[in-house]
Amino acid sequence: MKRAAIRLVVLFLIMANTGPLGQAQQAGEQVSRYFISVAPERSEALYDLDEEFAFVVHVRQGVRPVSDAVVSWRLVTDAGTVVAAGETRVEDGMARVTGKVREPGFVRLHATVLGSAGAVTGVAAVGVGVERLQPSRPAPEDFDAFWDGKLAELAEVPVQARMTPVPSGMAGIEAFDVQIDSLGAPVSGYLARPVGAEPGSLPAIITLQGAGVGSSWLHSATEWAREGMLAMNINAHGLPNGQPAAYYENLAATTLANYWVRGFHSREEYYFLGMFLRVVRAIDFITSQPEWDGKTLILYGTSQGGAQALAGAGLDERVTFFVAGVTGMADFGGWLRNRPMGWPNISSQLAAMKTAEAAAVLNTLAYFDVVYFAQRTQADGFFTVGFLDDTCAPTTVYTAYNAVRGQKDIYNDLYARHENTPEAVRRMREAVLRHVQEMREQGA
Repeated sequence: MKRAAIRLVVLFLIMANTGPLGQAQQAGEQVSRYFISVAPERSEALYDLDEEFAFVVHVRQGVRPVSDAVVSWRLVTDAGTVVAAGETRVEDGMARVTGKVREPGFVRLHATVLGSAGAVTGVAAVGVGVERLQPSRPAPEDFDAFWDGKLAELAEVPVQARMTPVPSGMAGIEAFDVQIDSLGAPVSGYLARPVGAEPGSLPAIITLQGAGVGSSWLHSATEWAREGMLAMNINAHGLPNGQPAAYYENLAATTLANYWVRGFHSREEYYFLGMFLRVVRAIDFITSQPEWDGKTLILYGTSQGGAQALAGAGLDERVTFFVAGVTGMADFGGWLRNRPMGWPNISSQLAAMKTAEAAAVLNTLAYFDVVYFAQRTQADGFFTVGFLDDTCAPTTVYTAYNAVRGQKDIYNDLYARHENTPEAVRRMREAVLRHVQEMREQGA
């Protein structure tokens, strides 16, 4: 496994009772309050499965190291299973906590110390044997047949597009609202390109949205067009673009409320069927544009957008590169093996269902699990993962990452939750531009 460079950061998570205090009282508490930081002892925070891992906990009072405190701690997997718990005395401002696990995955240390101003808690995580993470269950036997059938249905719908010029807000860039016929809802997006681009001159990129309900993002298309690309952003639901905020808020509260569980009893009715097929239809459209260079096609997204990028890369061999930031929808079968399941994490709903109903839902989810699209893509890829992500657990992200057979890299964001930090975004952008340059050099 190729280990990504790690940013060295110290995380302080302070949870104290503050209340309505005067400035003098606040200043006094700053002296008496404990502060805690937790970090993996190994800077890259990755361990082999047979290794003992270790965390270092630093405790200070004001600026002074503490020597008379006790740290209460828990080691917890990213599925929420408590591995171990205990107490360790702080010496010279530091305590060390070690552990070992039998299964690959991620383990967090939650460390708490009680001071006169209240309890303070810090958290950090390590990955253990993450290169060994494999899908929790095999793909359905008819996975390919199902999706081949859906692609055939999509191909019966002509690629009819309506392009309406819109102000790009950027000199030298022209932009269009684009509506493209698809199965069900249309593809709805913004297309941007450099003014006067020559035929066959532009690599193409489609950016894809995370969870939520809203318009396509014009700025996403124009910013990539400024890099000399044929760029498109599509919204996840095929909705009209540029409507008042109240329009999307109403849909989010009514028609599209909890869309991620709509139809999850049947693969034919699950909401993400249309969403994934719209990615392919967007590919049909952008590759039909005369400015496309005929070879470079990138899908780029975060969370739900990362899932769409992986699905598109697995469904369409025209994709040459994808970026999946903190991807969702990976390894839904983890629920069956006491591992985390990808977003949307419906483990509590599954637990409340009768066995037959839960089995039906899990069967549906298997056809939309991006781990299986990752296994099938011929594209190269770049991932990001937040070691403290509670929405798209790092175990699920690494399971998808390991499934990719082409060239790949991953940025391990040690203290990130469900987010792409500025450093992660910078690396995602660099990965895209590097691929574009490599493709240009291949054609030189």
